[in-house]
Amino acid sequence: MHLLIPFAAPLSEAGRQTLATLALPRLQALLGRLTEVERDEADEWCLSPPHERALARALGWHGGSGLLPWAARQAAADGIDVGELAWGQLTPVHWHLGTDQVSLLDPAQLQLDEAGSRTLFDAVLPLFSGEGYALHWAAPLRWYAAHESLAALPCASLDRVIGRNVDGWLGSDPAARRLRRLQSEVQMVLYTHPLNAEREARGLLAVNSFWLSGCGVLQAGRAAAPRVDERLRGPALNEDWAAWAQAWEALNAGPIAELLALAQQGAGVRLTLCGERCGVSYEATPRGWAQRLRSLWSVPSPQQVLEPL
Repeated sequence: MHLLIPFAAPLSEAGRQTLATLALPRLQALLGRLTEVERDEADEWCLSPPHERALARALGWHGGSGLLPWAARQAAADGIDVGELAWGQLTPVHWHLGTDQVSLLDPAQLQLDEAGSRTLFDAVLPLFSGEGYALHWAAPLRWYAAHESLAALPCASLDRVIGRNVDGWLGSDPAARRLRRLQSEVQMVLYTHPLNAEREARGLLAVNSFWLSGCGVLQAGRAAAPRVDERLRGPALNEDWAAWAQAWEALNAGPIAELLALAQQGAGVRLTLCGERCGVSYEATPRGWAQRLRSLWSVPSPQQVLEPL
């Protein structure tokens, strides 16, 4: 069993203070039985966060920063015949205009239902069609675009941009500049759309832009994928560290305890922990009695493992 945990460690000082208070005894016991086998280091400006890079490696994919075809993979899972076309995921979003920057809010905060999503999709469809893009609606927050220019277009993961200034993530590739022009046209259509006026009257956020991510042609991959537990994602992206701590405690009592029990039975287990910069994988590997004895006295604390991530 391979368990992959995104957002296992925070970058912010408030998050690190919360991490310091966590008691995760099952995680510590599990780490005492495992050996580090892989470490993937970059920085927090890499377009693909560590958990996406780790999942891509587990699937046997290749691709650099921001060049992993998550859109094609998800579109195929949504029942779309992706063929050999290049796909990108269009996520309807709200850009918040602050005093000195434009930030992207968590799309989950939109509370966008199917009817509203389809209405806005139909409104922007002619803009994309006029530029030669094929658009497909799959879910309120999952629209897909197919176009040859998306085959090798590096895009920042949505997980990189939520809660942050969008300017640092828009890209300067010629194809990206074309998308930025199209994005401006979409924003004008959405700004005057009656549905957004209705949403704001009901106290909901306006849908005023989109984010493009996961571009590329679907790659063949291994059938067995890790179990990805995303319960830390929402609290981390919204900097709700109390909820993040509760989610970690639930992980410790649930999937981590399950992995520990398997390790105690001698089963093959793998744990991948990912923060904003780094991902580390651990496995149960054969060890001599001396190594096992030393491990009893040198088990790292969860904080020692998680803080560098």
